[in-house]
Amino acid sequence: MKKKIAPFIENIAESGAACLITMVQGNILLLGVSHWVIASQTGLIAGTASAAAILLAKTENRLIIAGVLGVTTGVVDYFVHPGMIGTAPVTEAIVTGLGGAILSYAAGALLIKFRKRST
Repeated sequence: MKKKIAPFIENIAESGAACLITMVQGNILLLGVSHWVIASQTGLIAGTASAAAILLAKTENRLIIAGVLGVTTGVVDYFVHPGMIGTAPVTEAIVTGLGGAILSYAAGALLIKFRKRST
């Protein structure tokens, strides 16, 4: 059961964290309750969607998992709140999606190394 829930929680956390950091453009001192609420919405929706897609695809390829999470995070971020970076409303969503993909790949790689050391 733990092995099935952990990736779901990881996806939500990575997507939410990417949204949160991008929203304040890296300045975590600006974080407020509204930022947490928006990032939580993005994380829950994108994390759930990407976890479902990855489960259906039956893949463990870190690049594919990171790509799916990045795309879903970017799309969900675009619809959850308007962008504040640059002149195009899609810029923040793209940056958030890239951040989610990078976080997913890095966290996955670290978890794999940690699990190998534990065994």
